[in-house]
Amino acid sequence: MDSGRDTQHFRAVSDNPQDAKTILLSVYQALSNKGYDPITQMVGYLISGDPTYITSYQNARSLICRIDRDELLEELVQFYISKNV
Repeated sequence: MDSGRDTQHFRAVSDNPQDAKTILLSVYQALSNKGYDPITQMVGYLISGDPTYITSYQNARSLICRIDRDELLEELVQFYISKNV
């Protein structure tokens, strides 16, 4: 019986975590330079998928749209776990 609550499995889009790291750091810097709270803005983007949370300054919006949000979230969770286990 399928209750619709089966666990979803995600597969990383890229095998290069450096791409996600580089993009996140570049976007963070661009948001900071423009006077935004980068954490709040990036969380807004990751939750909603709305790229207008990210400034177009220094091509940050274009950069963050190059990588799948699932991959960004996976990278963040892996980093957090690796630093706290």
